[in-house]
Amino acid sequence: MGNRLEGKVAIVTGGGGGIGRGVCRLLAEEGASVVVNDVGGAVDGTGTSTGPADELVSEIKENGGVAVSNYDTIATMEGAGKLVQAAIDNFGRVDILMHVAGILRDRMVFNMTEEEWDAVLSVHLYGAFNTVKQVVPHLIEQRSGRIIIFSSGSGLGNSGQTNYAAAKEGQVGFVRSLSRELAPFNITVNAVYPGGDTRMTGSIPDSALEIRAQRGISSRRTVPTKELWEPRHPDRNAPKAVYLCTDAAENITGEVIGTSGPPMTLYTPRHVSRVIHSDTAWTLDQLEVMMPNAITDGIPNPAPAVQPEEK
Repeated sequence: MGNRLEGKVAIVTGGGGGIGRGVCRLLAEEGASVVVNDVGGAVDGTGTSTGPADELVSEIKENGGVAVSNYDTIATMEGAGKLVQAAIDNFGRVDILMHVAGILRDRMVFNMTEEEWDAVLSVHLYGAFNTVKQVVPHLIEQRSGRIIIFSSGSGLGNSGQTNYAAAKEGQVGFVRSLSRELAPFNITVNAVYPGGDTRMTGSIPDSALEIRAQRGISSRRTVPTKELWEPRHPDRNAPKAVYLCTDAAENITGEVIGTSGPPMTLYTPRHVSRVIHSDTAWTLDQLEVMMPNAITDGIPNPAPAVQPEEK
C-alpha cells in the first residue's frame, strides 16, 4: 500500500465493475477512503443490484483498505446528492470525484428512440453535472479537490453512437469550462479517454461492427481480459487516472488525457489548422473554388458513401 492519498476521500461512480473497479482498488491502496457507487445495472442501464459495489468493498476491506458501498443513481440530482452525502456521513469530507459510470444504447440515429438518447445523456453528461454540482461546494469550502471525468475517444465519432458521442464530447467541453471556474479554489478538473476490454465493449452489436468496418473504422467485439499484462486490460487505466488525483498533478487541469493500454497520451484542444481570407463578403462562386483547393484538399472523408451492390 502507498500513502499518496492518505486522509483523502474519493467518490467513484460506476466503481463496481470494469474500469471503475481498478480505479477504486488503487485509490484504496494509496490510502484513500473510497465510496464505491454502482447501481449494479446491465450495460444498457436497466436493472439494479447491490452485488458489484458490495463485492468490491469487501475485497478492499480484506486488503486493509477503507470503503463503503453506495447504490444511488447519478442520473438524477437527488441521487447524486445522496451519494455525496454518503461520503460526508461516513468520512466527514470529500476530496476526489471520479465519474466513471456509463451505459450504452447503440442505435443508428434514424432508429434511435428519444428514451435511448435521454438514457445515455442522463448517465454520462447529466451524471457529470449532477455529481459535480453536489460535490463542488465541499471542495470550494476546503479550497482543494480533484475531479476526473471519464469521457471517451468514441466522442470523436462512431457509427451507431450519436447519443454516446454527444454525451462524451459534451463532457470534454464541460471539463474545459469547469476547470477555469474552479482553478481559483485549487480544484483541478480533467477528462480521460479510457479504454479496455470490458462487458461494455463486448456488448457492441454485430450490425454496428459491420457498419463501422464499411466506414473504415476499426472496431471489434471483445471480452474482458484477465491478465494485467494484456494491453487492453481495464486496470491499465487506473494508475494514470489516479495519478491525476495526487499532489504531483496539481498543475494539470482542463486537459484530456488518454489512459488506454500501455501509453499515456495528451490530447490537444481543437485549434484552427487552415484559413482562407477575403477582404469582402464571400460568394458561393469563390468558395466553390477556394474550399477544395485550400481548406479540404487532402482531408479524407471519414464516412465515404457506400456504393450499392450490383444485382
